[in-house]
Amino acid sequence: MLVGIVGKPNVGKSTFFSALTLATAQIAAYPFTTIEANKGVGHVRGVCPHVAFGKPCNPNNSPCDNGTRFVPIEVLDVAGLVPDAHAGRGLGNKFLDDLRQADAFIHVVDASGGTDFEGNPVGIGDHDPVLDVNFLEKEISYWIFGILEKNFAKIAKQSKLAGGKVEKALHEKLTGLSITENQILAALRHTPAEADATLWSDQDLLRFCQELQKIAKPMIIAANKADIAPPENIEKLRATGYPVVPTSAEFELALRRASKAGFVEYVPGCDHFDVKDKSKLNEKQIAACSKMGQWIKAHGTTGVQQVLEDVVFKVLDMMIIYPVEDEHKWTDKQERVLPDAYLMRRGTNAKDLAYKVHSDLGDNFIRAIDGKTHMTIGHDHILKDGDVIKIVARA
Repeated sequence: MLVGIVGKPNVGKSTFFSALTLATAQIAAYPFTTIEANKGVGHVRGVCPHVAFGKPCNPNNSPCDNGTRFVPIEVLDVAGLVPDAHAGRGLGNKFLDDLRQADAFIHVVDASGGTDFEGNPVGIGDHDPVLDVNFLEKEISYWIFGILEKNFAKIAKQSKLAGGKVEKALHEKLTGLSITENQILAALRHTPAEADATLWSDQDLLRFCQELQKIAKPMIIAANKADIAPPENIEKLRATGYPVVPTSAEFELALRRASKAGFVEYVPGCDHFDVKDKSKLNEKQIAACSKMGQWIKAHGTTGVQQVLEDVVFKVLDMMIIYPVEDEHKWTDKQERVLPDAYLMRRGTNAKDLAYKVHSDLGDNFIRAIDGKTHMTIGHDHILKDGDVIKIVARA
């Protein structure tokens, strides 16, 4: 799974990325600090089944810390987007190409209103952050439109003459964007246009692209710099209809670095942190800890970890499943307890899991066994979050 971190320049995207992944990224208070995309790994949390099982787990693909499983998510921080990026302005073409494989976007917005469309500093509250949401929607929609517009009339006509459905031809055209045929069908159903695509105008095609953007590249807003943002800006962002999480990437990055250095005890996403030894901190550091502590107490978290988990578990509607070889011991062939954790969409079944683990298991699927109930389940059995599943397949 790949989550793209998007937004205009100088809103804290690279700070957000570094806070989420502790990967190195160039951070500075001026536009276009990021030119090459930064790749890193964040993690989403789940309760590890070993807690109820009563035996310690032996994680392989996902660490476990005191009963909390951390499932890895690939995160991509790309160059800042400016108006008319789809037409090549700024670093637009590169930005959009880097995001082709993203399953969802975290739109980092300067909720303080302290940067203009280009990312240049202005006074706090001088820029309306809702305008940034609107222009990002437009750029992604026009990006998809640009891919389809040149040959759309030909695609629609050929599909009609062949007696086929236009969604198959559109899927072939958009396959490089990791967009599925089902997502295209859903967008077609929501597009207010003629059923016969040969009758579409450019505006009809654009409306389709706008619907497809919402369905195939869903988005959550990280209302960053929330520690200095006017409260009304957060409410205005929520009125856009997108999920919104107030965040302070600077606070999260400071806490993760302090935790790594051994100065504080802090678990990402937690609602508190503890300073290990105040005598090792100077006055400035003590004041910073006090400020961060007060803000976290008021808001619950810094918001950074919550944004990633909300985009995975709420926006993309994923769940964590644990495949095993032995349904009684919950082990793999190496006798490791609960070694792997996989993210699966809600509504997927046992055979979907088999294919997720390995294509051969899917092709030769016979049945599955629920490790918690020890009951045999069929290929169409709908999985639940936290399930422990053994796949039985032909040798």
